[in-house]
Amino acid sequence: MSTSRETRTPPREITPLRDDADARAFRALNEAWITTLFALEPDDERVLADPRGQIVDRGGAVLLARDGDRAIGCVALIPEGDGVWELAKMAVDEAARGRGTGRRLLVAAIAEARRRGATTLVLGSSVDLPAAVHLYEAVGFRHVAPEEVGHMPYARASVFMRMELDPAETR
Repeated sequence: MSTSRETRTPPREITPLRDDADARAFRALNEAWITTLFALEPDDERVLADPRGQIVDRGGAVLLARDGDRAIGCVALIPEGDGVWELAKMAVDEAARGRGTGRRLLVAAIAEARRRGATTLVLGSSVDLPAAVHLYEAVGFRHVAPEEVGHMPYARASVFMRMELDPAETR
């Protein structure tokens, strides 16, 4: 395993979904992690087939971490109403893990949610994704009962988390 400075550098930039190539990258990144441990579910298929229509055009956001021209990670923010936003579809390419990409995406998503006036972020994850759960805990998400996050359509969701935001605060 190489630990050279070049392979350990974080992504150069995080940008919003821009085009069809970004939509394909969003789908590929998510399919890769989901199908490693789980099966794609109907809601996965719907969102991954059209992230612009299902997320962006409905007021949400898709952010991509880039290493040059290549998308190496992604995350979505989906408005649920009354200041509540779901953090969803977070993925980092396996070859890019361990470089801070997930943390940078998460911090960027929290900042974007604040910018958009979110007061609460919610998410569903899985006990089978301990590194992801640990990252969410590290940035301030807390474990809650399923009913505190609203409807979570994924059978794989066994961990439910919530973060209260002050839109004026920055991290």
